[in-house]
Amino acid sequence: MKCSIPKGTRDFLPAEMARRNYIFDTIREVFKTFAFEPIETPSLENLSTLMGKYGEEGDKLLFKVLNSGDFMDGVDFSQDYHKVAPRICERGLRYDLTVPFARFVVQHRDQLTFPFRRYQLQPVWRADRPQKGRYREFYQCDADMIGSTSLLNELELVQMIDAVFQRLGVEVTVKINNRKVLAGIAEHIGAPDKLVDITVAIDKLDKIGLDNVRAELRERGLDDSQIAALDPVFALTGDAAAKLSQLATLFAGNEVGTKGVEELKELFGYIEQVKPQCHVELDLTLARGLNYYTGAIFEVKAHNVSIGSICGGGRYDNLTGIFGMPDVSGVGISFGADRIYDVLTELDKFPANLGQPARALFINFGAESLPYAISCAAKLRASGISTLIYPDNAKMRKQMDYANRCHVPFVIFVGENEIAAQTLTVKDMTAGTQSTLTLDEVVALLKA
Repeated sequence: MKCSIPKGTRDFLPAEMARRNYIFDTIREVFKTFAFEPIETPSLENLSTLMGKYGEEGDKLLFKVLNSGDFMDGVDFSQDYHKVAPRICERGLRYDLTVPFARFVVQHRDQLTFPFRRYQLQPVWRADRPQKGRYREFYQCDADMIGSTSLLNELELVQMIDAVFQRLGVEVTVKINNRKVLAGIAEHIGAPDKLVDITVAIDKLDKIGLDNVRAELRERGLDDSQIAALDPVFALTGDAAAKLSQLATLFAGNEVGTKGVEELKELFGYIEQVKPQCHVELDLTLARGLNYYTGAIFEVKAHNVSIGSICGGGRYDNLTGIFGMPDVSGVGISFGADRIYDVLTELDKFPANLGQPARALFINFGAESLPYAISCAAKLRASGISTLIYPDNAKMRKQMDYANRCHVPFVIFVGENEIAAQTLTVKDMTAGTQSTLTLDEVVALLKA
């Protein structure tokens, strides 16, 4: 039988895991410096929790899990799929970490202190068509604040994005918009009931171009005059302040659009105070397809690579209300670890020594030298130095070849002379030099 895994999933070899953990550890450390707390939620959620939260396209990408037992008993399969599915599938794999987080907050509200700040690094699943940078199983690294409407929270998201990508050595652009501005645009062109259709279409502008966006808007029921009324929005020029000033004029008398402009002015004012190293810009075509966003929205793209968004998020005011806890606003971001991995690979930004499983390898000379080698190896490990003892008394050439193939930088020899003098002979595999040292000197060398 041929071994294989499902399309859109991957195995990770040790060297790949070292690189992935470098990404996870970097993101986690930034989250911790901003006082976020870790949680985890199950891979499986009730479909009633997931359905209807991601829009029509998102619902189609949910992996639904068949019920156990005789799930087909009494089901009329001549009915429409949407009527049959809830009968045979009561659970699904989570599509993202935000909706499960909203469920978590409602379920554990009495155990949390608000505003609550959580981070979460776990896999999610989407029944998407696998392609470069797009997988069916992938990790998200989320941070959310819930229980506060302050735009200082949005500022901190920008600061965390800046900190993460500074540490990873990647230049990025943070694109920012506000769903209230998009709602104001829909109202301005006389199509407030078409907000979802407008946001889904213009969110594809970078991918399919303006003409195709117009065609999709037409397919979604907007007439030519409404589509033409969007042109002044696409044509806005200048920096964020200039664009917002023009929008404020455009939205005169438009309450929801004006509110969005005011929020963006406040946020960009905060950003100007901290002066992040990453590039931050106002992008009025940014929509973020998820329906639960209600305020500021973010998307991050890396420079000099063809990969799409590597981080995104936004403000959601009504998500916990769906689960019976209204009037609790939240905002968060999600780092796409798998796409960040591809970016770092393409830009050659991973540190050189990440795949190094051991700092030192003791050559096995047989039973007489093993007790001393075992004792010294234990002391090296106690000092935080990753250490191996070759398990078999094999030929020297085989043991040295193993050290080379595993990229072990130091090989340690323990023979009669070393045991008698209570020393170790250490070979630097990179420089090709060899020296005899005390154990304390070896610890200092390997920690340097």
